[in-house]
Amino acid sequence: MCRPFAVIVYLCIIKTENRFSMEETVQLTMKDIAREFGISVATVSRALKDSPRISAERRAAIQQYAREHNFAPNVIAETLRNSKVKPLKIIGVIIPEFTHFYFSSVLSGIEEEASAHGYRIMVAQSDERYEREVKICQSFFENKVCGVIVSQAKDTQRYDHFQRLIDAGMPLVFYDRICTGVNASRVVVDDYMGAFNAVTHLIETGCHRIAFYGSSMTLEISKNRYNGYRDALLKHNIQPDDTLMRFCDNRTDAVAITPDILQMENRPDGFFAVNDDTAIGILYTAKRMGLRVPEDVSICGFTNGQRAIACDPMLTTVEQRGVMVGEEAANILIGHVEGTIPRHKTERRIVRTRLIIRGTTR
Repeated sequence: MCRPFAVIVYLCIIKTENRFSMEETVQLTMKDIAREFGISVATVSRALKDSPRISAERRAAIQQYAREHNFAPNVIAETLRNSKVKPLKIIGVIIPEFTHFYFSSVLSGIEEEASAHGYRIMVAQSDERYEREVKICQSFFENKVCGVIVSQAKDTQRYDHFQRLIDAGMPLVFYDRICTGVNASRVVVDDYMGAFNAVTHLIETGCHRIAFYGSSMTLEISKNRYNGYRDALLKHNIQPDDTLMRFCDNRTDAVAITPDILQMENRPDGFFAVNDDTAIGILYTAKRMGLRVPEDVSICGFTNGQRAIACDPMLTTVEQRGVMVGEEAANILIGHVEGTIPRHKTERRIVRTRLIIRGTTR
């Protein structure tokens, strides 16, 4: 028997007025308003809903007080009350993009672990945009999720929205892309060793000029994977060559820039890419240019998603074990919520990677 589907996908976040600011660490409740006016919570609720059962004068006074104190209703709690369903424990999850295999596998792990402990998840996509990420954090706070699990957007360089959640007493756990400027629990894969082992494999199978395609160095995962790549070269007495390094982390860009690098007089005989999509873009371009893979050029990715076995030849890649990352992140967050892990304790967990050797390397 299939268990109930326990994911709330939160795609659209639009609020044009009465926004509650996370800069205030204590949120006003209807109980607070009721205490201020010496009335019942039910009366406050009716007034905020503009019920004719409450006098116009009283309604106006309560509504004005709510506006002045940035009151925001608990949308989830109200929905559950009206549906006569027992209130559920909700975890907010932010992923950079739904279509990426790694993030969807992390989400699967989070949902499995959360469901096993009686929690549900509310999922939102930042679409790799800082502004949207800030709005999602705001909405999660307003909807009173019990905690947030997040992988930050690529262009996030300010972290006040994360710190405000922590200051407000909301547990926060980072996964994959962590924020070093915020003291919060985190789960990452061993990016350094994953890259080190991959590049070592390329070298040991005959490659000596290995190109590196990576993301922006503002991300810790990019720094760690580059350092693994660089140290593997140095260990084998190969000096890193800046002409073989590109900022590229998607297939479209890889297809666009790879012809130039493959037409170099001393072209690379191997590629290490920050993810599988980029590696597949390299593979497609190399084959289109008449090069044999892996005889003329070897290629290694990083993810081990479904696309890695759908290409020809199948892709050698570093397996990230996204499901395990998700399980660990959910386990930590639930521990913080339930008190088995003190909220002041910063939990750090590393999920080991492994190299999956297939047809794109010798």
